[in-house]
Amino acid sequence: MNNSMHIKHNHPMRRRAFSVWSLAMAVIIGIGGVVGSAAVNAQSTAGNVFGIAPAGQTITAKSTTTGLSRHVQADAKGRYNIGALPVGVYTVTLEKDGTPVLQHNNVQLTVGRGIKVDFPCSQGQCTESAGNQ
Repeated sequence: MNNSMHIKHNHPMRRRAFSVWSLAMAVIIGIGGVVGSAAVNAQSTAGNVFGIAPAGQTITAKSTTTGLSRHVQADAKGRYNIGALPVGVYTVTLEKDGTPVLQHNNVQLTVGRGIKVDFPCSQGQCTESAGNQ
């Protein structure tokens, strides 16, 4: 009889220890899920502008709603990519020596997509054609 009392006394302790461990694991998994979903949401609310332009020239994408502006230089092959832009409407401008040369207005970026915006290149300024991107 003493033996059965002893088992009954320890059984609730084991159950509590198991419950605490289960709760701790659930909290850790839940936190990981929240952090992981935040990263996915951040990626899915952006787009990018890419294309060709005269090599070495600056291309600027400016949001018409927020004023956010990002710029890059076209590489030696005339390619450029402005990534991680928030979804919205942009003006994409080709600049030479800081002066706007050509603009594409009302460029619409959608969730998780890129949009190709090419600028004309004089012979020899871009080493790739628009179709070989």
